[in-house]
Amino acid sequence: MKARKITCLLIFFLTVINLTGEEQEKTLLLRIGDKILKNKTMAIFPGQIYSVQEESSLSFEEMAQEMMKNHFIYVGETHNSLAIHEIQLKVIQTLYQRDKNLIIGLEMLPVSSQEVLNKLSLGILTTEEFLRESRWYVHWNLNFSFYEKIFQFAKENRIPLYALNASRDLIHKIRMQGWEALSHQEKEIIPRPDLSNQEHRILIRTIFESTSIPHEMKGKGLEIAFEGLYRAQSAWDEVMAHNTDRAAKKEEKRMIVLAGSGHFFYNLGVNRRAFERNHLPFKTLICVEIPEEQKSLLISRSLADFVWGITEEERPAYPSIGLELKKIEGLNNLVLGSAPIEGVAKYSDFQKGDVILSVDGKTYSDINELRMYLARFHWGDEVRFRILRQGEEKEITMELLYKEEKEGQSGR
Repeated sequence: MKARKITCLLIFFLTVINLTGEEQEKTLLLRIGDKILKNKTMAIFPGQIYSVQEESSLSFEEMAQEMMKNHFIYVGETHNSLAIHEIQLKVIQTLYQRDKNLIIGLEMLPVSSQEVLNKLSLGILTTEEFLRESRWYVHWNLNFSFYEKIFQFAKENRIPLYALNASRDLIHKIRMQGWEALSHQEKEIIPRPDLSNQEHRILIRTIFESTSIPHEMKGKGLEIAFEGLYRAQSAWDEVMAHNTDRAAKKEEKRMIVLAGSGHFFYNLGVNRRAFERNHLPFKTLICVEIPEEQKSLLISRSLADFVWGITEEERPAYPSIGLELKKIEGLNNLVLGSAPIEGVAKYSDFQKGDVILSVDGKTYSDINELRMYLARFHWGDEVRFRILRQGEEKEITMELLYKEEKEGQSGR
């Protein structure tokens, strides 16, 4: 497997932070973060919310009351967990009921999408118009249905929404060449990322090493891959912290920030970097999925301020397609940039360079439009592709089956 493909896969894992088994337990038990709590552990159970400071469970209302004492509330997510997004919505609804002076920060979109978010917050756009104008499925690969209720609540109540991220191209440039390679204009978008926090480096290294790494990537190649990955993760955190601080100062309101849990673990990511800018109080909520076969899970008490134990979902509510699409100059059709490495497409006969002639009989020349169409499908559905491969046309039926279902079929 080529180094570029491995690094892309590792970035996917860092983005989703959906580890299981020994990998999850190792990540949740690191001795980093709060000086007093980092050497202490506690058991958490499904359906319970915990204050790690007090080492005790508390009600949702008690947690909300504590959150109200803070200027920033960070609510981590596993991007493809609908249960966690429903918890995020509940936090937003509850805090909004107590204080209408509220804004929401979003990892999902780059700051270039801010004007579109403003229009949505004002109730100007329909959902379909928002998906098109924001280019949602170009900037973010996750089905919008995971987030729809959150956006709808913000729209109905005119809650300002703020994009926090930078474009993937800039993050990729930093990963490959370093921050110094950015132009002056690009450096205005992404401040120089701090790479000196050793505990944050331990966290990202632990997640990195939990991924299955081929033999050819070990040694010097492994170190190069990690350093690039660490630059990218730090740049993500830095730019989101910068934009979080800027939005809060502009609005002078309490802010709830939604992003992948890996950006908040141990209060070492976006939350730490924003605090270093403004020194305003914050709280972090992390939801931890507990495998169904386990009654409880042991975690470090420095993981977050609040930890909510939830039962691990059997499968995500909406399928991930997993097709890397790209445009080629002079060609109207979309092309696969690589063979699928995740999602339902991984189990179909797609190859790098396949030209997509049609999907269910319709042609597509726009990545966002095709992904909007594919997002309509549910588990158990089928989508028919007609592709061109090395001069020959080929039909591919992609079945939207979860990996366990697919593996069960292949074992028949």
